[in-house]
Amino acid sequence: MPQAASRAPDFTRIETWVFDLDNTLYHPSARLFDQIDRRMTDFIMGALGVARTEADRLRRLYWERYGITLKGLIDHHGVHAQDFLDHVHEIDLSGLKPDPALHDALARLPGRRLVHTNGARAHAERVLSARGLDGLFEGIYGIEDKGLEPKPSAAAYDRVREHARFDPARAAMVEDDARNLAVPKARGMATVWVCHHEGEKAPEHVDRRVTCLTRFLSELP
Repeated sequence: MPQAASRAPDFTRIETWVFDLDNTLYHPSARLFDQIDRRMTDFIMGALGVARTEADRLRRLYWERYGITLKGLIDHHGVHAQDFLDHVHEIDLSGLKPDPALHDALARLPGRRLVHTNGARAHAERVLSARGLDGLFEGIYGIEDKGLEPKPSAAAYDRVREHARFDPARAAMVEDDARNLAVPKARGMATVWVCHHEGEKAPEHVDRRVTCLTRFLSELP
C-alpha cells in the first residue's frame, strides 16, 4: 500500500531527525505497553494503597490529562520519579527483534538522528539495543532529561532543542501519537505521523502521514 501524504514538505532540507521511541521505532504488535501499563497499575496500587480498579483509573486519567502518568503521580501524590521509572520499565523485551531494514534506512539519513521519548533514557537504550539500532543516534533524551516535562508539553520540546541545539526549520519530528506533533509543527519543524490505524485522518499539524516508517525513510530522496 502506498504511503499517504497529508502535505508535501521538502525533506531534503532536514538536517536533524528527531524520533519518538515506543510504537514508532518498533511496531505496536510487540505490545510493550501492555507490560508497562500493568506495571504502572501495580506501582500505583502499592504507592497509594488503592485497589486495582482505582489504580487503573488514575493511570489512564493522568496519561490523558498530562501526556504521562508520572506527572499526575508527582503533582497529586508526591511519588518519587526514579522509583516509578525503575519499576515500570522492568519489562521483557523478547518480543522485539533486530530490524536490519530499519537500521539501514536510518543509517542512510543525512544529518543528525535523535530520540525523544517520554520514557526513561535507560528504557530507550534497552529498546534500541533489542532492535539492533544502538549506535545510530547522536542523542537519547528521556523524561529525566526534560525536567520530567512530558510531550506534548511545549517545555519538553524546548528542553530537547536546547540540549541538542538544532534549527527547528531544518528538523523533523517523527511520532506515532499525532497530538505530540502539534508543538513541533508550531516551532517550525516538519512533522511525520507514523499511523498504525487504517483510514485515520491526519490532523492539520501533520505534514506527512505514513503507515510504514522503514518504507518512508527508504523512499526519501
